[in-house]
Amino acid sequence: MASNSTILVGLLLLSLSSFHFLSVASFEFQVGGINGWVVPPENDTKIYDTWASKNRFQVGDTIRFRYKKDSVLEVTKAEYKQCNSTRPHFFSNTGNTVFDLNRTGPFYFISGASGHCDRGQRMIVTVMSHDDSSGSKAASLISYGGAAAVAPLALAYICF
Repeated sequence: MASNSTILVGLLLLSLSSFHFLSVASFEFQVGGINGWVVPPENDTKIYDTWASKNRFQVGDTIRFRYKKDSVLEVTKAEYKQCNSTRPHFFSNTGNTVFDLNRTGPFYFISGASGHCDRGQRMIVTVMSHDDSSGSKAASLISYGGAAAVAPLALAYICF
């Protein structure tokens, strides 16, 4: 029969392997929450940038845009500042767009519908390298109700 110390070591290794899984897993983020990708209210034109700044995006994550009678474009920084939609790097008007965050650095998104970008329907998403965000993915999971991040912590606390 296994000793208590062997069981504890096994549980510890199981918890640590769970943390490793969390650090390399990719996640999908819903832009705009339940409201989706819409023109923000006049008094909240920074709603999307505020939302993006509260999340920790890593290479391999995706963001989902849900919208009606609109579009989403990924553009350059200059095009973002000017709400210029004439030469996007990426364009979609399907109403349910998933965009892969495939590199580190900033991504600039605007609405392609006339006047929407000028009214605040735009967003900057900054993707960090794994080194920049050590441990932040678990914190992000906990803030969004991710039970997977809580379970290994609870197990380690109970055992030790």
